[in-house]
Amino acid sequence: RDRSKDKEFKEEARVERLTVQLPEGAMTLQELAEIVDEKPVGIIKFLMTDLGIFASMTQSLDPATCVAVVEGFGKIVGVEEDYEDDDEDEDNDSDEESALEKGYAIDEDDPSTLKPRPPVVTIMGHVDHGKTSLLDALRDTKVTANEAGGITQNIAAYQIELRDQPITFIDTPGHAAFTDMRQRGANVTDIVILVVAADDGVMQQTADSIACARQAGVPLVVAINKIDLPTANIERVKSDLTSYDVLTEDLGGDVLFAEVSAKEKLNLDDLLEKVLLQAEILDLRANADRLAQGAVIEARVQKGLGTVATTLIQKGTIKIGDIFVAGTTSGRVKALIASDGKTRVKEAGPSSPIGIVGFDGVPAAGDVLVVCDDEAMARTLAESRSKISREKDAAAYQAGLMQSVAATFAADGKFKERREMCVVVKADVQGSAEALTRSLQGLRLEDDEAIVTIKVLVSESGDVTKSDVAIASVSEDTTILAYNCAATFAAGEDARSLGIPIEYYSIVYDAIESVESRMQEVLSPTPEGEYVGKAIVQEVFNIGGLGNIAGSKCLDGMIRKGSNVRVMRGDKIIAVSQVRTLRNFKSEVDSIEEGDECGIGLIDFETFEPEDIIESYVE
Repeated sequence: RDRSKDKEFKEEARVERLTVQLPEGAMTLQELAEIVDEKPVGIIKFLMTDLGIFASMTQSLDPATCVAVVEGFGKIVGVEEDYEDDDEDEDNDSDEESALEKGYAIDEDDPSTLKPRPPVVTIMGHVDHGKTSLLDALRDTKVTANEAGGITQNIAAYQIELRDQPITFIDTPGHAAFTDMRQRGANVTDIVILVVAADDGVMQQTADSIACARQAGVPLVVAINKIDLPTANIERVKSDLTSYDVLTEDLGGDVLFAEVSAKEKLNLDDLLEKVLLQAEILDLRANADRLAQGAVIEARVQKGLGTVATTLIQKGTIKIGDIFVAGTTSGRVKALIASDGKTRVKEAGPSSPIGIVGFDGVPAAGDVLVVCDDEAMARTLAESRSKISREKDAAAYQAGLMQSVAATFAADGKFKERREMCVVVKADVQGSAEALTRSLQGLRLEDDEAIVTIKVLVSESGDVTKSDVAIASVSEDTTILAYNCAATFAAGEDARSLGIPIEYYSIVYDAIESVESRMQEVLSPTPEGEYVGKAIVQEVFNIGGLGNIAGSKCLDGMIRKGSNVRVMRGDKIIAVSQVRTLRNFKSEVDSIEEGDECGIGLIDFETFEPEDIIESYVE
């Protein structure tokens, strides 16, 4: 008994020795080092190598990150009784984004250093409601003429001026496949212009855009477009918006709005005035005299330059020669390209959209770019983040594998065959590759016997290369999807010799529809052969020893006795068989032709249903 008490006493003493009390709220790295009884350099190294977080001695760390650091050094976080059941504090903490998610520490600027900055405005709305046409009219260019199908396929950032006041615009795609890109646009913006067509009203992506803006906590300015059309109904648009709690000023709400026509360039100044008024209310400020920090809007591989990342600078000023880290990539700024894609500049300040050249890889759209002093630190931090990302991907793969195993069994315990269709995705920019990949991975077809899903082997920006073809050749029947990009000559030659198809697309939903149709073929393979004719089942008869006979009518061509047939139900092939018996009235016949009624019996299949299609083919 004494020994047992001794052990308990020693354990309590050990726990008490390792327990540290963390104060409420954020604290500086120096303060955390003193509490944990470690050197600040050790804390910085742990944050960088184990958590992938960029932090300096004087920066603050949020409570969640502090707990991760304490536990990482083998300590135990004590809970003060006053805060143990404080639900309000928990809610406050959950609203603040942790450095564990952001990848960098809290870095608040002294209010005295903040100066007015231009507003960042994202244009959002449903596909084909005139978002890019409106931006064209505002900056007097012709972007949609160059977009496939007249639809925006990626995020673009531009800057214009109204009476010497710059405004940064971000144009986002409206198609459903680009939900993540719209969300990314909303997360880096100050104001959202919601474009709604006066002749169409509120549609699905309009509602999605409203949700994105609310989630990001940014105000809306509604632009009712296409008011020049005879079918325009402005009052209906306002009424539709009220069902989403968007009340315009004239209806007693606080949402600014403008009635415009991008095509006729009507009331554009009124819209810009509303944007500047909203910006004045927000009192937007930033410190330009510090190391830069920004968000990667889009990234692409460009010949002669390498990786070019369109980045929105949010704090500080980025200059030629600056060392930076962005997600799992790092580098040194070799060139800065203005939003026109041609002009080279030496520096860019807050709210500036700028193309940055000098990455050692392709950053993910949405990554936070942070300028730092030490190149070795930037490289180490990028490598640590890459390692953490791989570990997360491996964990996600294992979880997905377990789910897929469970999904192969139906509710009644019947096993379903799992079939995968492999694709390689290449696109002009990283964000488009991500959007297309996510849409493809969400596709799923199944019937009573099998489940078909998509496996993306590669998802990258840049042209199709020999290595992409080599990866595609490993898995049978893999297709390479080239979205708004080309294939190198060597890649094309390799693909032809190996019989690997490279499909080129400029509109995202064309690519998705093509893959969906191919998935249907994988789910219900169509037997190879020349089409001969088809009949539709009108009624099913049970003929004693012959079993079920399909009372049918020949719709096209002919059906022969003994011929190969496939039974179609909807768009699925439910059986492949041969004609066992073919009757016209009561007589057995060798064939029937278009317009004839008959009774068809098949080998090893008799579960016919009215409206089934029986197709005949010759191998």
